[in-house]
Amino acid sequence: MAWDEWEQLKTDAAERGVTQTRLNQLPADRGAGSAEGDLVVNQEDLGAVGHDAYLLYEDLQSGADIAGAGANKEGVGSSSQAAAALKSHGFAAGAALESTVDIWTSQLKTVLQACAHISNHLDYTKKRHADDDAKIGAILLGSDGTALTVSQLSKYFQ
Repeated sequence: MAWDEWEQLKTDAAERGVTQTRLNQLPADRGAGSAEGDLVVNQEDLGAVGHDAYLLYEDLQSGADIAGAGANKEGVGSSSQAAAALKSHGFAAGAALESTVDIWTSQLKTVLQACAHISNHLDYTKKRHADDDAKIGAILLGSDGTALTVSQLSKYFQ
């Protein structure tokens, strides 16, 4: 924005009588602490997402590997074999097929890694929260093994 544009905008605002600053924000009733703004995740939700990520990983690993599909005794897949055969006969499609297999394999590894990361992370999170709950439960027991009363707990929040 040029300086003269800025000056013109200031002049226009002054003529309209708009002299205060306005911030774009959510209305106060939709802020933090409202029912709509709170994030709630249950252990079952985490487990289900982690399980789905694991199933996707398994399905992709077994069904999307075009580099290893139809492998010969040397472990070279049929797509790579076709690319080599086409290249040996001077066809440009051989190099293109080889490039396609390389890119596909790279992208597949990325998706597999993401699925594994999601599955492992959610399994870890679920276990960690369960461990934290057990630890808190053990801490909040009285010396006789019974649960602390609310009045005893309130001392911790003063």
